Amino acid sequence: MSDTLENRIRVFRAEHRMSQGDLADAIGVSRKTISTIEVGRFVPSTVIALKLARQFEVPVEDIFSLKTD
Repeated sequence: MSDTLENRIRVFRAEHRMSQGDLADAIGVSRKTISTIEVGRFVPSTVIALKLARQFEVPVEDIFSLKTD
C-alpha cells in the first residue's frame, strides 16, 4: 500500500479567481511550481504548503490530503 498526496489548489485558485501565475507571484514561486504541484508531479515543501494555506486563509489540511491506495 502507498500513500499519495492530493490537493485542491485548482479549486481554491478558481474560488479566488487566480491564475497559476497570480498564485505563484503571491507566494514567491514559479508558475511551473504551482502547475507541477497541482498535477501531483511535485510534493511541495512544508514552507510552500504553509504559504498556500496562508494565501487562501485556510488550514493546510483543507488544501492537501493523503490518499491511501
